[in-house]
Amino acid sequence: QVQLVESGGGLVQAGGSLRLSCAASGRTFSSYVMGWFRQAPGKEREFVAAIRWSAESTYYADSVKGRFTISRVNAKNTMYLQMNSLKPEDTAVYYCAAVPSGVVFRVPQAYDYWGQGTQVTVSS
Repeated sequence: QVQLVESGGGLVQAGGSLRLSCAASGRTFSSYVMGWFRQAPGKEREFVAAIRWSAESTYYADSVKGRFTISRVNAKNTMYLQMNSLKPEDTAVYYCAAVPSGVVFRVPQAYDYWGQGTQVTVSS
């Protein structure tokens, strides 16, 4: 059973930084794609970033490119999202997700496993 547990959310002022973590367990993730999504109140869940567990290939939404960095540490089975230059519009619940795939998907429906989410609030 795959389990994903996010941590690291919180309240930060605009221009600040946060680092989210996603601890994964229950599988060998070498053939997985891992992603970060977010959902603001009243909005659909949207793609933020993704990474192939077995490679350094990374993918970002245009809205976060240059500000957010996705990474993973294989030995810890943990994925990270470093968020810099945060804006009020980044406020949302952030979810990590996983799918066994060689293709990177940007839609939430493609992912099989989800964490419980962590709240990020950016004040102006």
